[in-house]
Amino acid sequence: MSWIITKYLITAGLVVLISELAKLNDKLGALIASLPLITLLTLFWLYFEDQPSIKIANHAFYTFWFVIPTLPMFLAFPFLLYKTGFWYAMGISVIITIACFLILLAVTRYFNLDLLS
Repeated sequence: MSWIITKYLITAGLVVLISELAKLNDKLGALIASLPLITLLTLFWLYFEDQPSIKIANHAFYTFWFVIPTLPMFLAFPFLLYKTGFWYAMGISVIITIACFLILLAVTRYFNLDLLS
């Protein structure tokens, strides 16, 4: 149980640290947030918990593919924020991400890469 609490504290601490840094410096906060810290932590946690190498490798592989449909949101959100306000921008950004994800699924299935099964 203490291992789970340690994982929560470290992971949550990083999220809080990044959000606090972003308050002080937009660019530094964005730079650190763009690093795959949560993915790296997940890979560490899987390794330290003696998960098979194939599970760790698969996590990294699928993370790559799942990042791609989120990228357009990072361009749309700032533009939408100024035009529509925070909540509409967030909602539209989520819809854009879902649409991009569905497109990615269709494209990868065409090339016999099924990301969901």
